Amino acid sequence: MNSIQVGNDTITAEAIARELQYHPAEQMDDAWQAAATSLVVKTLLEQRANELGIEAATEEERTALLLEQELQVPEPTEEQCQHYFHSNRGRFHTPVLLAVSHILLLAAPEDVQQRDQQRILAAQLLRQLQVEPDSFVALAQQYSVCPSSGQGGSLGQLSKGQTVAEFERQVWRLPVGLAAQPVETRFGFHLVRVDQRVEGEPLEYEHVATRIRQYLHEQVTRRALSQYLQVLGAEIGVEGIAFNAAGSPLVQ
Repeated sequence: MNSIQVGNDTITAEAIARELQYHPAEQMDDAWQAAATSLVVKTLLEQRANELGIEAATEEERTALLLEQELQVPEPTEEQCQHYFHSNRGRFHTPVLLAVSHILLLAAPEDVQQRDQQRILAAQLLRQLQVEPDSFVALAQQYSVCPSSGQGGSLGQLSKGQTVAEFERQVWRLPVGLAAQPVETRFGFHLVRVDQRVEGEPLEYEHVATRIRQYLHEQVTRRALSQYLQVLGAEIGVEGIAFNAAGSPLVQ
């Protein structure tokens, strides 16, 4: 990879290589672009702070002082907050709550034979539960490796974020009752029964106004910062990379 010129400063290929560890990506080109963009932004801000004579104990404090002086970000108006609330009414609800029971048949993700065996057992137990739904507690106590087996498989009342994402993604779509198929996760196979589902209730504006105001302010700040860095790059000059400030971690 080639070096990059930012004004009178050169960002070497070695410096970009050292920065790569902080920008993991599936493709090396994407990681390089992210690392290089981050160093370009850092250099632009350093040059601008030098130009304005801004001093601070740390680089982070210096950047904060620079942006405080250079960026003028207006606070969202009450009208804008109200408009966002009414335009996105479906986003503002109390969380959906589920009461869930499960039987976990443990199978390590790398053990193909064990997973095949547990998949077969899960199908057999599911057929039994469909015929004898009252046997759930007994089967949980006999087969489940989850600590909830002591409570007949009951996980109690759950809200989103309390279980692993791969389990949550599947279970939160289920209706009340016994799931028609086992739920597969990295831990194995879960026979799931949704015992109760409580839908979220709409929240009134006064309960979410602060959250909306913070969100809108963050959005405006990101746009203003992206525009500021893009203009700064054009004024100082960036060569050797297609500079896009929106790709900077500082903006994201």
